[in-house]
Amino acid sequence: MEMETAMSKKLVRVFVPLLVAASVAVGQQKLAQTGMKFVAVSTDARAEGMGEAVTSIEGNSLAMFFNPAGMARIDGMATASVGEVTWIADIKHIYGSVAYSPANGDYGVFGLNFRSVNYGDLDATIIANNANGFLDLGTFSPSAYTFGLGYAKALSDKFSIGGCVNFVHQDLGSSVIAVDDAGNMTNKTEKQSVYSFDFGLMYKTGFKSLAFGMDLRNFSRELKYEQESFQLPLTFRLGISMNVLDLWDVNSSDQSLLVTADATHPRDYQEQVSVGVEYTFLHLLSLRGGYMFNTDEAGLTGGLGVRQKVAGVDVSIDYSYTPYGVFTSVQRFSLGVGF
Repeated sequence: MEMETAMSKKLVRVFVPLLVAASVAVGQQKLAQTGMKFVAVSTDARAEGMGEAVTSIEGNSLAMFFNPAGMARIDGMATASVGEVTWIADIKHIYGSVAYSPANGDYGVFGLNFRSVNYGDLDATIIANNANGFLDLGTFSPSAYTFGLGYAKALSDKFSIGGCVNFVHQDLGSSVIAVDDAGNMTNKTEKQSVYSFDFGLMYKTGFKSLAFGMDLRNFSRELKYEQESFQLPLTFRLGISMNVLDLWDVNSSDQSLLVTADATHPRDYQEQVSVGVEYTFLHLLSLRGGYMFNTDEAGLTGGLGVRQKVAGVDVSIDYSYTPYGVFTSVQRFSLGVGF
């Protein structure tokens, strides 16, 4: 026990200064340009229904997409989730995750996650000296995906940490970079891959269910396709949450009213604040709402979820809806199971 406590203290001494130093670096090196923005698109329907204000909320394996420390106390031995995002411009995101807690969490929680993006078919053209001003080269299909390994550990009944290592890949297809006098075209494939890192921590204050969370996402080296270099959308978040019905000693098994708030410091745009609320009745039905401030198009979000045990397996289905201004609305679906 003493050895475990000493190790926990060492991890805290290393992890917290690293996270704080990285957050300071974000503020000192804020840039106006990032790339591979698909990694910043929210996945989980539950999280989106609450305005993405989930940095301080414990969850299932999908916590790796928001704050990996949130999967340190998963229910049961393992959880798995899959889902889809119908993003703007008919772009589809498919995602999934699984978390495994051996020996009741004594060795921490290990996780895997993935995301795949289908941009659809796009028209390929090249400038030409003809009546149209261009040549039609058919279509091309950009794509992107990520694979991640995550780990989280509850260092005490109040404090937990987590991290993820992700492989990020984007394929923009091939482009014509030269045409000779005979009309022969020289093509160049535009692909980039990079490793990114996420770090998070979560702290339960001990006052009722009040909790704090902190997360740094998409830390990576710079990339370049042609001339301008860019980094992934590095983001630092702080969050707070509480089941406010605890103030009246309402049994959370009967009903709960979770209220959350996140402050976000991105690399490539102004700071944002998001708030969310989730009312849950009998651990069966959840109604959610949220609002994201200081955004161009997104704002109000909403969603619902149902949860039920089926043959001893905990099954959850979640849905969210987000009006997106001049774009089409964004919908998310998630299916989760727990063992």
